[in-house]
Amino acid sequence: MSTLNNQVMAVTFEKCRNGVLKVWPLLPAILYLVGFQIIVLVYLLLLSFSSPHGNGAVPSLSSYSLILSDRQFREALFNTTLFTIVGTPLELLAGLVFAALLYRSFMLRNVIRSLFLIPLALPALVTAMLIYVLFDYPGGHVNHFLLGNYPPFPGVIAEPICWRASPFTALLLSLIGKVWRDTPISMLIILAGLNSIDPELLDAAKSMGASLRQRFFRIIVPLIIPSISVVVLLRSVEMWKEFIFPFVLAGRYPFLGTLIDFYYNETGNPHHAAAVAVIMVICIVGTTLVLYKLLDLLKRYAVHP
Repeated sequence: MSTLNNQVMAVTFEKCRNGVLKVWPLLPAILYLVGFQIIVLVYLLLLSFSSPHGNGAVPSLSSYSLILSDRQFREALFNTTLFTIVGTPLELLAGLVFAALLYRSFMLRNVIRSLFLIPLALPALVTAMLIYVLFDYPGGHVNHFLLGNYPPFPGVIAEPICWRASPFTALLLSLIGKVWRDTPISMLIILAGLNSIDPELLDAAKSMGASLRQRFFRIIVPLIIPSISVVVLLRSVEMWKEFIFPFVLAGRYPFLGTLIDFYYNETGNPHHAAAVAVIMVICIVGTTLVLYKLLDLLKRYAVHP
């Protein structure tokens, strides 16, 4: 019995040793990232729960009560929520369409794939400024095009449109910029999932009479659910904390990211800025948990419809 116990302990020790050796090269990076996140989160919580009036009251909910009663904060929360709810499925759908186009081999496939990656090569600020110039008022290129100033295209409007003057169009411009720039990331993740599918599965289903719709929903979708899950989770987080496109294209309509900058730089109140940041973190964590549950249900339904 003692010999058996010694053998079990030796095997267990060897497995632990191999696991430590595999993780050891990543340990400095893990400690740095985790430690940095903990320090930032603790400082953020202390700042948000301290009194902005300097009376030393800790914890104090004055910052939260003030921003929750602020109409600007409620507007920012609504805009960011709508931005996330609309933008995340759009990026998933666009990435899925482009990945499906590049899945099959054809002439100049690598060239077209490289062209699809151009948005990633441009900084987000450059992309936002390009959209700003295109939709500028009154002399933007889009207005000139719609006014008929580029023959032979006819004019369809009589007066130039101030695209950034409306909450709907300003949000739409920000959404266009964000989706256009980040879609290649979604495309690459989904394309990796598609390339992992054995072509023989699709060929066998096709030979057995399965239609394109049946092959897509019965074979492809269940097998790329892990890739879809990664895209949805990552893109939703990015949507919640987006700053550049709303700041440049929808500056007069606040988002949570731009509101943090407003409180910190414009009003000089880091306590309110920290409170908004904490609420943003709560929204991100809550959205991640809900999406994780929904994606788990989707996976179960796809495997056992």
